[in-house]
Amino acid sequence: MRRCTLLFATLLFLFSQWAAASYRIGVSIARVDDNFMTYVRSGLEDAARKENVQIQFEDAQGDVVRQLNQIQGFLGQKVDAVIVLPVDTAATANMTRAAVEAKIPLVYVNRHPDERVLPKGVVTVASNDVEAGQLQMRYLADKMAGKGNIAIIMGDLAQNSTHDRTEGVKQVLKDYPGIKIVEQQSAEWQRNKGMDLTSNWLLAGTGFDAIVANNDEMAIGAAMALQQAGKAKGEIAIVGIDGLPDGLAAIKRGMLVASVFQDPKAQATSALQAAIKMIKGEPVETDVWVPFQLITPEQVAVFEQHYK
Repeated sequence: MRRCTLLFATLLFLFSQWAAASYRIGVSIARVDDNFMTYVRSGLEDAARKENVQIQFEDAQGDVVRQLNQIQGFLGQKVDAVIVLPVDTAATANMTRAAVEAKIPLVYVNRHPDERVLPKGVVTVASNDVEAGQLQMRYLADKMAGKGNIAIIMGDLAQNSTHDRTEGVKQVLKDYPGIKIVEQQSAEWQRNKGMDLTSNWLLAGTGFDAIVANNDEMAIGAAMALQQAGKAKGEIAIVGIDGLPDGLAAIKRGMLVASVFQDPKAQATSALQAAIKMIKGEPVETDVWVPFQLITPEQVAVFEQHYK
């Protein structure tokens, strides 16, 4: 009898916690083991507590079909809104269609779908990735005095953020004919793959003066490969993107010469706020852009405050 009473009390507590929340929002994250996405998730949790919103997280594990099933599951549960950090920006059409048909607000965060024009009830909160590449390359071009060879380490080729960041780099290079791209390959956002790729370039005898990486994880991997090859810190300049704690520490240690800050907390907070506004029927911009910021060694302490 006592066991039944305890079970009933536990279920009542859990139900009351769910019922007490003002809204229920389902969140599907492309990969929960991705470094940047970990901070987006943390930002969503913090924002949800402040807004008294109940969030249910699901890990898509890099699988498009799994992610679509998760979203359909949320819609079947009649959640008040859905937030998605998409696995593949070219594979969001069915997710968008399902949410629109269910009349449930949908927010894409961090990665903009390839469909640049989204229907009513669907918005994106992200950062302009072309701008990130431009910030990287302008800083690096000045450091290189406008001449030399560079290698580009790209992220996942299934995501437009990879192509947009790389495009930003190339746009700046139009003003610097003395800087040439000698290598350009994907390391899929991962540190170990960035390390392996850079090691392969070195073994092949490819000569370059700098490396532009689409994120800090791959940039750090590149720096590790250079160190293993006996290169002095700073001998080959490396720039990344994200400005997470590991990236900031790498700048302080001289592994990276700079990075570009992508604000996971601001993206998460803006995504939750957009979802709440749509639930309430309030107007919201279709595209909410969180600006990138350049991080030089002199500014590291300022950006470290974002994680305290």
